[in-house]
Amino acid sequence: MDVIATHVNADFDGLGAMIAAKRLYPEALLVFPGGQERGLRDFLLHSTLYAYGVKRVRDIDLSEVTRLILVDVSRSARIGQFADIIDNPDLEIHIYDHHPVDEDTIRGQVEFLEEVGATTTIMIQLFMERGIVPTADEATMMMLGLYEDTGHLLFSGTTPKDFQAAAFLLEHGAKLNTVADFLIREMTSEQVDLLNELLKSCQKIIVNGIEIAIAFASIDYYVGDISSLVHKLKDMENLNVLIVAVRMEDRIFLVGRSRLPEMHIGEFFQEFGGGGHAFAASATVRDLPLAQLLDRIEELLHKHVRSRCEARDLMSAPVKTLPVSSTLAAARGLMTRFSFNAIPVLNDQQQVVGIITRQVVERAAHHKLLKMAVSEMMNTDFQQVSPGASLTELQQGIIEHNQRCIPIIDAGTLVGVVTRTDLLRYMLGDRDSSIDEFQRLPDRNGLQLKRKNLQRLLETQLPESIKVLLQQLGQVADQLGLRIYLVGGFVRDLLLRQPNLDVDVVVEGDGIGFAEAFAKTIPCRVRTHEKFGTAVIVFPDGFKVDIASARLEYYDRPAVLPRVEHASIRHDLYRRDFTINTLTLSLNQDSFGQMLDFFGGQRDLKDKSIRVLHNLSFIEDPTRLFRAVRFEQRLGFCIGRQTERLMRGAVRLRSVKKIAGPRILNELEQILDEPRVVPALARLEQFDLLKFIDPQLHFEKKTASLFIAAEQASSWFDLLYTGESYRRWLVYLLCLFDNLSEKGVARVSFWLGVQTKDQVVLLEQLPAAKQLLKVIKLHRNGSGEPKNSDIYSWFDGYSLEVILYLMARSENEKFRKWISLYITKLRKEKVILDGAALISLGFSPGKYFQDIFKMLLDARLNLEINTREEEILLVKQKFSVADGSPAVSGG
Repeated sequence: MDVIATHVNADFDGLGAMIAAKRLYPEALLVFPGGQERGLRDFLLHSTLYAYGVKRVRDIDLSEVTRLILVDVSRSARIGQFADIIDNPDLEIHIYDHHPVDEDTIRGQVEFLEEVGATTTIMIQLFMERGIVPTADEATMMMLGLYEDTGHLLFSGTTPKDFQAAAFLLEHGAKLNTVADFLIREMTSEQVDLLNELLKSCQKIIVNGIEIAIAFASIDYYVGDISSLVHKLKDMENLNVLIVAVRMEDRIFLVGRSRLPEMHIGEFFQEFGGGGHAFAASATVRDLPLAQLLDRIEELLHKHVRSRCEARDLMSAPVKTLPVSSTLAAARGLMTRFSFNAIPVLNDQQQVVGIITRQVVERAAHHKLLKMAVSEMMNTDFQQVSPGASLTELQQGIIEHNQRCIPIIDAGTLVGVVTRTDLLRYMLGDRDSSIDEFQRLPDRNGLQLKRKNLQRLLETQLPESIKVLLQQLGQVADQLGLRIYLVGGFVRDLLLRQPNLDVDVVVEGDGIGFAEAFAKTIPCRVRTHEKFGTAVIVFPDGFKVDIASARLEYYDRPAVLPRVEHASIRHDLYRRDFTINTLTLSLNQDSFGQMLDFFGGQRDLKDKSIRVLHNLSFIEDPTRLFRAVRFEQRLGFCIGRQTERLMRGAVRLRSVKKIAGPRILNELEQILDEPRVVPALARLEQFDLLKFIDPQLHFEKKTASLFIAAEQASSWFDLLYTGESYRRWLVYLLCLFDNLSEKGVARVSFWLGVQTKDQVVLLEQLPAAKQLLKVIKLHRNGSGEPKNSDIYSWFDGYSLEVILYLMARSENEKFRKWISLYITKLRKEKVILDGAALISLGFSPGKYFQDIFKMLLDARLNLEINTREEEILLVKQKFSVADGSPAVSGG
């Protein structure tokens, strides 16, 4: 007797493969070895499958089975009572299965084993090879199996052959409406309750750097189709690896899904008597409490979750080292400067001979032994590994040898180190699961991070010219063997969908050399700054790209400019002001668009938080106090609680007084150029930062009103579309200094290092403008309207910034009307005649020409004349050609 069978708890793929096998073995009986999934049971109730004479295993005599055809299964643990006859030497076994082969796979005389999306696909391939044509009903039942096991052809295990099989079935009458009716089902109330329990219990653990989600529930009744709930949970929570355990009655059902190659969920479930694919598997466990099963799952995960991480992926480079002849005092200085806890020690041959740790150095300092050589106190019993060392080897060195860092040696040369922090961050992973689209990629200079691929965002958000430029930068870096990264506000604003085309690039290596090499590929010129290892690429249209070598900065003392040394991209990012500005994008072709996040910048963008990288940030560079306020107001974020505490501490220490005035002016200019200048200045007042510019400087309610008026005046001028540029920040600076005395303005201007042209505005025009307000107030209180020439004379000679300041200062509508008239019309008025024209009229050159021009301009302003002829006539009437004196009127 021939029997066609599938696995217990049969699904649609098992049924579809059985129907197909019936065409290959027409005389065979169709037998279910156990129960069926709920969806399949519903289908059996509504279908015409009775015509196939499907039987249950108890309806046949197993001893009479001479040929067993197994479909969608190849493990004895999943075929129920048929397992009892597997070892019968007279039994012929044929196997059709798409599950992976292992040591527990049943061996048959005929085997069709291929890892495609569904066993139905294997059967369809045989149909196509042998010219077998299914009926429409058969095609529909097979399509059900194909669609279910491939997730409507969307699962990662779907292959081109699965699509070919689907096309074949459609060509032969498969009814997709029927497929949809049975595969797309509304959840029952019991399923909704169970899904809710799974959501509540879902917990995430990190195993070998991989995030694993485990959900569980215990119910006293049977709920079918758990696999569909697992899919929903995986999609709702955006999980890469999910294991679900549900106790129902006397057994526990396990269902697992995995998107990552590091976790083969099918192999893992073999530990529990189940199986499946790398991406989907299931198992049923009896006689084991749920709590013990969950403990067992966590225990076995460490065995099955593979890590492709090697030492080269975690190491930091280049490495700061000490020569063996160094003193402990030198070691202490290096550790303090760069916040190191351990430093490799090299001999004259540049070989690692020991490791000196901070604990040893500090104890030596306590005993006043800092003059000793590090060779006397360093640890010489240490483990070193190659760049290809596994995670296990690194763990052994860190844990068993109690090392704070592991030197990475390649061909006898120190190429990097892996620290405890590196290893812990990798092992614990990034717990912010709210950001999707991550891939795990190795980083030869830092951690194996969760990285977001922003290539699609680059495509949609950037102009074509910028996209091409970024590709070109990456190509040149690849040719030079350098790693290159896009850094700073460009990346931050890209994620925030805000425009920013300030391209800043960091090269791990010689930034100037890179810029010069790039300039040889396309037309541009390069400006270099040797001291800082930076360069600016300037294109013919004026567009600029800033190039920097990845560098590490340290401060000899608070508030001074830092010293600079070459370093890795991670060290380069660590020197930056706030976490949101540490995000970086790779431009190399093998990882183009991959974003690195070493310091939680993505989390802070999501939380809208301004956070520093370390507690001495504001002490080392107090200008960051002003920058924190600027970014908070520009982005609509909030300064984090700890960061605010550190800011107030730096203010109490009066760290700002140690900064040179021009650096403060640079920060102040940028704040005054921000759209939200009033809230920004209010925050500076809250943090007591304005008093460091001048003790008399405050941002009070009156000052805020002046700023609002200045903002309105500036906006009014912008809407005139004159094409004239002005410095809005200088308008606001005039407003900020409004309450200061002339001496106070002079004192602050000189300390800030205001440029000479701006000193004229602040020290000459500002006092004169204030005096003008008094003069005009007297005129306003008098009778009559001023002539246009009077209005012109009031405002002529002032910069546009001062005139807008005057408009803001005035509370009188008539005064603002006069300023408006001056800006829109009067200041544009020009005399037609020039010196040559006067000479041609017979006038001899002399200083009186200025009197003539003023007379003509006043007449034009007052609408007394308009044409060239009228100007000539007026000049002849008013001035004598003989000596240029005013003409005498006839009586």
